[in-house]
Amino acid sequence: MAEDYSQKKAEAAAWFRSLRDQIVASFEALEDHHGAGVPGRFEVTPTQRADGGGGLMSVMRGGRVFEKVGVNVSEVHGVLGERAQKAMAARGVPGMDRDPRFWASGISLVAHMVNPHCPAVHMNTRMFWTPHAWWFGGGADLNPCLEYAEDTAHFHATLRGACDAHAPDYFDKFKAWADEYFFVPHRGRARGVGGIFYDDLNTGDWDRDFAFTQDVGRAFLPAFVPLTKARVDTPWTEADRDVQLIHRGLYAEYNLVYDRGTKFGLETGHDANAVLMSLPPLAKWI
Repeated sequence: MAEDYSQKKAEAAAWFRSLRDQIVASFEALEDHHGAGVPGRFEVTPTQRADGGGGLMSVMRGGRVFEKVGVNVSEVHGVLGERAQKAMAARGVPGMDRDPRFWASGISLVAHMVNPHCPAVHMNTRMFWTPHAWWFGGGADLNPCLEYAEDTAHFHATLRGACDAHAPDYFDKFKAWADEYFFVPHRGRARGVGGIFYDDLNTGDWDRDFAFTQDVGRAFLPAFVPLTKARVDTPWTEADRDVQLIHRGLYAEYNLVYDRGTKFGLETGHDANAVLMSLPPLAKWI
């Protein structure tokens, strides 16, 4: 592409970092206002990719609300390896055989909660660039072990609002994509109750696509935080905890076997701890 995307890359990376700051502050505020004991705080660790770039890994463990939550941002660059080139070419990304350089930046979040009545959640937004293409991707999905229909409805309605502001077909299309993407074939079931997922978004208008991706990111806190506030003080039993740990096993299976972001991060040499921060602190299998 003839256009210089240096400024656009910097703008996108700065936005992902600002969203990270907002989410970290919001989650620490939740810790301050709920539960007994000492509130949790994020530990922030710089990460490095051997071939270029890095980011910040922010993880809170053993909190009053969050048993483990990670909010990572990264900005990486380099040359895609042969397997990654083939995967990109198979998705229709042009020019992989001519120039396999890449740049990518994004935010990735996974929260595993203390109270089994509070749903686990995942969110990410990202921009990817090669010399012959660029695109955005992301979404958010809810992963309760004890399901509440009203929680699912609120989460989906908030994401629908973000989508409808940009295109009338976005929500239905991206919800269906999430339902397919987060399905666990070997278990014959979905990982959670879904949300939205999109990738390879390039309408030809970078500002438009970036604005949509920003709105998806902005929708996350109002979609998720009210659910946590409503459920965090709900009494729970050891049986509830057992259900939670088994569901976490399902979550771990999906992320290790199927998740495209996990595979890409490990194959391209990003910090393994940052890539695998999505794994729950405790899980069990029947």
